[in-house]
Amino acid sequence: MRIPALAILTLLTVLSAVPAKAQTYGGNGPICLERYEWGGSRSIYCEYYSMAQCQATASGLPAMCVTNPYYSSAQMPRDPVHRQLRRGYGY
Repeated sequence: MRIPALAILTLLTVLSAVPAKAQTYGGNGPICLERYEWGGSRSIYCEYYSMAQCQATASGLPAMCVTNPYYSSAQMPRDPVHRQLRRGYGY
């Protein structure tokens, strides 16, 4: 009797699980357009490189421009720094 009850409980738990939402921010731009849609949902497009460019797109739409918190503006150095390798013990 325990096995069918456990199987039913497991099945109900799996079927009632809500799918996880993916990361909302992404893209390559430092500015994101957050557009509100019917029913309370929203879409975020991070493909703008200036606030003015994003605001021109958002004009007349139910949208706003925000900065992308995941944008990385750091660039790799052109000349890699020469590092001396550490000698291992016993050599």
